Amino acid sequence: MSVMRILAVGLLGGLVACNGAKAGEDAGAGGFALPVEVAVARQDTVVDAIQATGQIEAIQATDLQPEIEGRVVAIPMTEGGEVAKGAPLFRIDDQELKAEVARAEADRDLKEQALVRTRQLLAQNAAAISDLERADAEARSAQASLDLLKLRLSRTTVRAPFAGIAGQRLVSLGDYVTTSTKLVTVRTIDPMRVAFTVPERYAGVVRKGQRASFQVAAVPGEEFTGKVDFVSPGVQLPARTLLIKALVPNGRRKLQAGMFIEARLATAVRPRAIVVPEESVLALQGQYFVFVILDGKAARRAVTLGVRSPGEVEVNSGVDAGEQVVVGGLEMLQDGAPVKATVVERKPAGKTE
Repeated sequence: MSVMRILAVGLLGGLVACNGAKAGEDAGAGGFALPVEVAVARQDTVVDAIQATGQIEAIQATDLQPEIEGRVVAIPMTEGGEVAKGAPLFRIDDQELKAEVARAEADRDLKEQALVRTRQLLAQNAAAISDLERADAEARSAQASLDLLKLRLSRTTVRAPFAGIAGQRLVSLGDYVTTSTKLVTVRTIDPMRVAFTVPERYAGVVRKGQRASFQVAAVPGEEFTGKVDFVSPGVQLPARTLLIKALVPNGRRKLQAGMFIEARLATAVRPRAIVVPEESVLALQGQYFVFVILDGKAARRAVTLGVRSPGEVEVNSGVDAGEQVVVGGLEMLQDGAPVKATVVERKPAGKTE
């Protein structure tokens, strides 16, 4: 090959190489942008909450027992029915006590008449002061005996000590009962109480008045809310936990004592927290990052995270409200890469329009 031919081929190769380099520079300058999906960081109310399990219990619950021995002659209550405070639940045979009351009334009347006569005689100097004192004591003793019998007579009717719901009755008509016989259990029903325990490390953040929300398996899809009215003053061993109780309205009678609950105890509320979709957060060597869009390019930001909830996470630093964070197309994304962003809407789990 001649020298001139070799020079021509070399010059042609140099021109092709120069043109290829220029084309590559144009592509790197923004000729190609990675398609990504972005969501807008927004402000929302975030609640710090402690997860716990527990159960529902009645505020008041008592096993009723008679105060008088005898045979059951009436049961005006209904098993499982609601009862008002003071409502009669059981009646015990009172015929013998009524007779004793009548006899005591007669004895009381005689003693009072004797006291009146003694006062008259004393006024006529026909009786001594000691006679009057004895007659007065006998009259007061007769009245006390009558009052005691009337009290025992009133107790032949067993009444509800508070408004609530009656459980299963444990005796029947004609049964002979004593003061140790269990008749029925009565429980309050509205409001109810939820009781659960939390680890002792939360002792500094739990207090009365906090909001506790919970769900029960028996009422799927519904959330109930109560207010903490009791925090154990001491740590329970051996688990080292604190007992927490909260009052819960139960006007619809959906909650029953003994139901298992999954509770969330709110310890702090931040009404203007920054939240982003959970899929926008990347974890690397113990740190967290997101990509935000700035001037058509992806910028990697280190962030600190707060409360997590289904589908979203609180960002304590690194992102401002209104900034766009990448939620789709993160696989090939690098810091500074040009991007073509498409805004998508991410609805947090459990929230609807």
